[in-house]
Amino acid sequence: MSIKTKDWTAQIDRMPGNQSFRVCGTVTVAHTGITPKLEFMKIQDKSFNVRLELKLETSNEISLQVETDKVVEYKVMGDANVPSVSIFYQGELLHRIDKVLITH
Repeated sequence: MSIKTKDWTAQIDRMPGNQSFRVCGTVTVAHTGITPKLEFMKIQDKSFNVRLELKLETSNEISLQVETDKVVEYKVMGDANVPSVSIFYQGELLHRIDKVLITH
């Protein structure tokens, strides 16, 4: 199954009182009942690269059968030192972010 994504960004926020690490992007899903989620993978490599897994959760509620763009976000609070992010879907590398924005 192929999946369309776009607009991936990673940010380390070092503002006092709001220190966090965040990754977000846009995922095109088959219908409005699908919700994309990013999860921290149990298996990480030995570098500071963060590996995230994209998962699609389907609701049992009635939904419109139309392709829909949905924003997906992964966020953890605290100080971070992440040089890059790899996003996987069904075991395959979907996207890699090599430029992490740092705000002070």
